[in-house]
Amino acid sequence: MIFFSDNIGTAEHISRVIDELQRAQRQSGVKLPLLLMTDQEGGLVRRLIGPPALSEKAVGQAADPAAVASETGASAGDNLASVGMNVNLAPVLDVYAEPGNFVDHDQRSYDSDPNIVAVAGSAFITAQQRAGVMTTAKHFPGLGSASTGQNTDLRAVTLRESLNRLRGVDEAPFSAAIAAGVRLVMVSWAVYPALDSHYPAGLSPIVVGSELRDRLAYTGVTITDALEAHALDGFGDTGQRAVLAASAGMDLILCSSQRVGQGDEAVRALASAFASGRLGSAKFRASVDRIDALRAQLR
Repeated sequence: MIFFSDNIGTAEHISRVIDELQRAQRQSGVKLPLLLMTDQEGGLVRRLIGPPALSEKAVGQAADPAAVASETGASAGDNLASVGMNVNLAPVLDVYAEPGNFVDHDQRSYDSDPNIVAVAGSAFITAQQRAGVMTTAKHFPGLGSASTGQNTDLRAVTLRESLNRLRGVDEAPFSAAIAAGVRLVMVSWAVYPALDSHYPAGLSPIVVGSELRDRLAYTGVTITDALEAHALDGFGDTGQRAVLAASAGMDLILCSSQRVGQGDEAVRALASAFASGRLGSAKFRASVDRIDALRAQLR
């Protein structure tokens, strides 16, 4: 379940809603806890009232970014846990390339220095997960070079960085996050020709499998960005996109549109692809096992 500002009222209201969801879950045949998530990055991007008040950029500019990131991670975790949420779709680990660009415009990047991003991001991850809220490193392999107008929610985006830049700069904070034990990684919808010239990263077996799983040795849960993003307009309807993402190795398929039935369309397409053999049983089972392992860790 994902929550946005327009379906979160007071803390008391959302706590009651989550209590109802958890009671329904306990009555179901699946006994593992629900994943209850939101975007609580800090600064301008906060779905729930309260901390962290500092933006990632303000954290990165602090005298001791690691210490301040640890404080923001702990406060984000405590805030979400207080209403019953257990997953934060944060931190952003994009390394901004130009001041004022897409990720820097809303102060969502710690810094243009990958070392600062890596240190701050890892500190946030460690502190938040210590508070009982699982973290999500995003948007692999990095949106730091996207210009102001290159928003994958609105249009197709191609980032023509060299492989050396991608691996030496953009992916460096993700490698640090994996070492810090991050539980989820969100993969971007941009196209990276240095890795795969056709598929957006979250639909690419090369990016998800060869780069994230094999090269960086990531074994945790992968999650897509919003499936309704216009960056995917050339890749079919909701069901077709869901199947392409699962085939690429994505574990959680994020349907965040307010359109009624979007999630059902994805589920039907995934079930059909599994039944027909288009989604191999071994890969499908591996995804389910990773998700179950994550849910089993929740308090």
